[in-house]
Amino acid sequence: MAMSSSSPMDRLMTLDNIEKDIATVLQSAGQALTELSKDKPANKQVEAHVTQFRQTLTNVETELAKQINYLTQVSTGQAHEGSSYNSQKTLQMAMHRLDHAKTRVNELEAIKTKHLQILQQHQLQKQQGMQQPPQPL
Repeated sequence: MAMSSSSPMDRLMTLDNIEKDIATVLQSAGQALTELSKDKPANKQVEAHVTQFRQTLTNVETELAKQINYLTQVSTGQAHEGSSYNSQKTLQMAMHRLDHAKTRVNELEAIKTKHLQILQQHQLQKQQGMQQPPQPL
């Protein structure tokens, strides 16, 4: 089954199976270590647990690699049926740019207001200076 044609439920089931395999890997490792910790370990049981550990671990690595490959394809914007990731990413970036533009406009508005106040103060001071008679020396 190709990753690009599988449904979200299929992918979730695959991830669930990988999770179960990881539990099996840990269980096999634990059983092998338990057997090795005995005074007289049974070599055949240790080998069986180690073999199951290796086989399951190889399967986990293969399946995780497939999942990572799939996620890489989806996240790079390649065409994928049923995926809305690229659209969501584009929308999120547009919203971020809009928020930044609003913030910048507000900053510019504050700077404009400050400069208008300073200009009004200078004009007022200039008018007051013209109204006062010259002071004698």
